Amino acid sequence: MSQDLEDKAITYLRHLENREWADARAMCSAKATVWHNDGKGDSTIQENISGMEAHIEPIRSMRYDITRQFSRPGEVLQQHVVNVIMKDGALFRVDAAVYFRFEDGLITRIEEYASLPSTDAA
Repeated sequence: MSQDLEDKAITYLRHLENREWADARAMCSAKATVWHNDGKGDSTIQENISGMEAHIEPIRSMRYDITRQFSRPGEVLQQHVVNVIMKDGALFRVDAAVYFRFEDGLITRIEEYASLPSTDAA
């Protein structure tokens, strides 16, 4: 069961990478909430994905590289690096830790602790 949830967490991120917004939403309950360490509080899954969708235009590619995962029934905690390549060639790296809570196989809560992006010369 834990491996299944770990795989689901990765699949959710792959949908985001590939701009498969509807597929990512379908992996979440209708009442799923998302929290980021940006001081803005909780948002709905719809607000979170719509925000990503609205800001994706200048991004050429985005890849979530999973560093490690830990799981127990109904929960996955993972560390990953988001590698972003902008259309202008700029490179960004964001280190993050993300908590996923699942109920009935669907994501019901995401909490993301992310660092400020670091940049690399193109």
